[in-house]
Amino acid sequence: MKAKGCIATRRPRRGTVPLACLLALGPAIGHAQGSDAAASAQQVVVTGSVVERALADAPYAIGHVGRDELRSGGPLVHLSESLARVPGLTAANRWNFAQDLQISSRGFGARAGFGVRGIRLYSDGIPASGPDGQGQVSHFDLAGAERVEVLRGPFSVLYGNSSGGVISLVSAPVNGTRVEGALEAGSFGLRQGRVQGEAGLAPGLDLRVGAAALQVDGFRPHSAAKRRLANVRLGVSPSANDSVLVTLNHLDQPADDPLGLTRAQFDADPLQTTPQAEQFDTRKTTGQTQLGARWRHRFDAGALREAQLAAYAGRREVVQFLAIPPATQANPRHGGGVIDFARVFHGAEARLRFAFDPVDLVVGLAADRQRDDRQGYENFTGTGAAQVLGVVGALRRDEVNRGASDDAYVQLEWPFAPRWALEGGVRSGRVTLTASDAYLANGDDSGRRRFTYTNPVLGLRFDAAPGLRLHGSAARGFESPTLGELAYRIDGTGGFNTELRPQRSEQLEVGAKWRGEGVQLDAAAFEVRVEDEIGVATNAGGRSAFQNVGRTVRRGVELAARWQPLPAWRGTLAATALDARYRDDFLVCAGIPCAAPTVLVPAGNRIAGTQRGTAFGEVAWRSPAIGEFAAELRHARALMANDTNTEAAAPYTLLGLRWAHRVPAAGLLGGGWAAEWLLRVDNVLDRRYAGSVIVNESNGRFYETGAPRAVMLSLRLVGP
Repeated sequence: MKAKGCIATRRPRRGTVPLACLLALGPAIGHAQGSDAAASAQQVVVTGSVVERALADAPYAIGHVGRDELRSGGPLVHLSESLARVPGLTAANRWNFAQDLQISSRGFGARAGFGVRGIRLYSDGIPASGPDGQGQVSHFDLAGAERVEVLRGPFSVLYGNSSGGVISLVSAPVNGTRVEGALEAGSFGLRQGRVQGEAGLAPGLDLRVGAAALQVDGFRPHSAAKRRLANVRLGVSPSANDSVLVTLNHLDQPADDPLGLTRAQFDADPLQTTPQAEQFDTRKTTGQTQLGARWRHRFDAGALREAQLAAYAGRREVVQFLAIPPATQANPRHGGGVIDFARVFHGAEARLRFAFDPVDLVVGLAADRQRDDRQGYENFTGTGAAQVLGVVGALRRDEVNRGASDDAYVQLEWPFAPRWALEGGVRSGRVTLTASDAYLANGDDSGRRRFTYTNPVLGLRFDAAPGLRLHGSAARGFESPTLGELAYRIDGTGGFNTELRPQRSEQLEVGAKWRGEGVQLDAAAFEVRVEDEIGVATNAGGRSAFQNVGRTVRRGVELAARWQPLPAWRGTLAATALDARYRDDFLVCAGIPCAAPTVLVPAGNRIAGTQRGTAFGEVAWRSPAIGEFAAELRHARALMANDTNTEAAAPYTLLGLRWAHRVPAAGLLGGGWAAEWLLRVDNVLDRRYAGSVIVNESNGRFYETGAPRAVMLSLRLVGP
């Protein structure tokens, strides 16, 4: 961290950073104002801890993807470019900008057919997940990030509802004046331009502004997309004891939706697009603007060391055209083939940190709100020969959905013996979800559900030997149904699904972290038992209803390794084995329409959306004269597409190559300028594979094709 202004307020613990340099939010999420080479080498993380610490000291499984790894992973558009380096996490790129990434952590979030659920998302401490647990990552500013932290396992429950894992982006600090411009071009019509500038405007005042414009034609018909992203980061330090961080971002993203493919379509030609996509002109337009601010005050004396307050507000607008035939919408209860909603969201969090040597203690309160003004329209006009598809037609749905969460939490760390440390906490909260239906021609779908929970966690760390730390933890977790899962009752009558219960989990984890000369090893084994797992019950009349399908179990092991046998050589490995299964029999629908489930899913089937294993390996060689060359290998085992396990994406292994080099550009642009080149070739062997699946897709269009061989060249000019 920067030495100036960083004053340790108590004796520093080995591997930690002076607390005066910390700007953190929530039980463990935040942003460091600066970093030096030593902190980078220690892979400092915030997520999950009371104080910022080295990754090796964290008594839980947590991954870290640094700035260099992010920037070498691709065009800095999707988290999937680099998160394969984190074991236990699946971040599948759907190669479809009309849908968010498919992200799951130890099987949590696997059932999501769209968006991200079951995992808490943060950008500079500002939530990207709503009160009902569903979130998006499309607005994450990867170009301005210093690192991405990924917390798995028991300690993630300290983040509240639907926290089967945590993904937190931390933006890079502003260090002097710097300008960057980038041009990227690649296969399938990829082109992107980016600009970014940062400077210290005055003592205690710094600013970063960035913008990016992306356009891609796509490798399947009807898969073109555009993406415009703008970000502003303002840092203010009005006094030695106060710091303020303000962030503003805006996203505009129109995209065609090629839809998934059936097994027959995929086997015939995985690069085709299902005819319904062009017939109905399936597409999605997303716009979001969000403002966030965080203030921290440090106290010079007494047990109270820090007070922090954060607040955010934003608006998200989505219009999506679906491939639903007019005949299906003839059902009077159907909500239409066009989704149109405007979401207003806001929240705040307050946090206090106390130091009672040697105990660190954090207490906090958090509140989050969202209001969705939601309409549904027919996706056609006219009848017979005059009928036009893929346009906005008659109104079929008009309601206001609201979500609210209120939480209180406490977390402490106690090094009670020279080689032992205890860390634990509890978060208690309330989630309220409501709908007010104004379109009553198809019945009144108004309703209200309220859930309460208390999530405790306890962890233990033991310094077994120099460089070797052992840890274990246990927790109880909670995941509420989303607003979409509560929307309709199984029996078809109006109102919320009052029978649907939240799913609750019990989690255990043991692990080890070893740091030797040029070697880092992290290993963890876990078991998660879930009660009242949520799944699909019926799909009839254009309405999907959900049910609790009983008990499930997730068991697995994770390994992350980094080694550097010689200064020029380094290697990385991330491997996961996961066995995620249903423990009870239950019934599902055979197809659509379906008024009642009739097909047996026997106990022992694998949970839809999970795969038994993944692996990532990298070998890199660096030369100051000619740059860095690297080979990446990605492997994934079969990915289950449905609960009956009759459909699955086949295993695949992909080879990627890259070259990166930074050279002075003083002769072209003047002193202090440099050019950063990046050349990537992904899927070198041009394998045909399904990179993701649409879980339990009612029309059988499960499979989303992964990209064929793709080449990308990037030139980034960085100035003083």
